[in-house]
Amino acid sequence: MNTNNSDLSPCGELTLKLPASHAATNVFGDVYGGWVSSQAVLAAEMRAGGETAGRVATVSIGGMEFMSPVLVGTILSFYTDVVEAGNSSIRMKVEVWGRCPDGRAMRKVTETECVQVAINDDGHIRSYE
Repeated sequence: MNTNNSDLSPCGELTLKLPASHAATNVFGDVYGGWVSSQAVLAAEMRAGGETAGRVATVSIGGMEFMSPVLVGTILSFYTDVVEAGNSSIRMKVEVWGRCPDGRAMRKVTETECVQVAINDDGHIRSYE
């Protein structure tokens, strides 16, 4: 990952935006990485559900490397971009960007890739094309 945030800007569609709260902190008072990753998966599912016009299930989540700690109150923005689409699955890149409540410039926090598969109401794989 490129850690020079001054030259970066978000890629993809803004899919989810929310503040990091006290409820999501670890023992050191920083926002827990697992919470950030769960929100990234949620963003990927939201976008994939729109792309496939229905229900999806996450089948894989890529690794995540955090570039900086996330503090309580940071406004997190989750950008999604379709990397690859098949007959029933979709691979989505998710970038997570943060902005402190004081309005300072956004910085990239992390990124990952998720794969979702389109499913029907019974939970069986379906084609969406």
